[in-house]
Amino acid sequence: MAVVIRLRRTGRTNLPCFRITVTDSRFPRDGRSLETIGLYDPLKKDRTQAVKVDAERVAHWMQHGAKPSDIVASIFRRHGIPMPSKAKVVRERNRSGKTATAKRRTGTKEARLAAKAARASARKAAKKAAAPAAEQA
Repeated sequence: MAVVIRLRRTGRTNLPCFRITVTDSRFPRDGRSLETIGLYDPLKKDRTQAVKVDAERVAHWMQHGAKPSDIVASIFRRHGIPMPSKAKVVRERNRSGKTATAKRRTGTKEARLAAKAARASARKAAKKAAAPAAEQA
């Protein structure tokens, strides 16, 4: 069973209101849900009152494998609810252009760039150390 956290539309025509629900991904958008964990009213003037979420229940469901939809994840980020980090899958290609392996990339872009720069400087230092040794031989 794939569990998702998504919006369920309520309200009436031209006056939308949404419930933030935990559902099985196979259920219809406005169909059966496992639990209602919050409310989102996009028409509220005060943005702090537009969302009411039980953060404890969100954490519980995410620990048990529930994945938020893109919109719900955006709402959670805007209101400071912690989200689990995603690991990006990067496919590396060998010289012939075929996909060789898949690596999981984690961490921030800045950390990856710093590590790459450190590896490049280590390679340069190794070349400099190897050059005098080659000249002496």
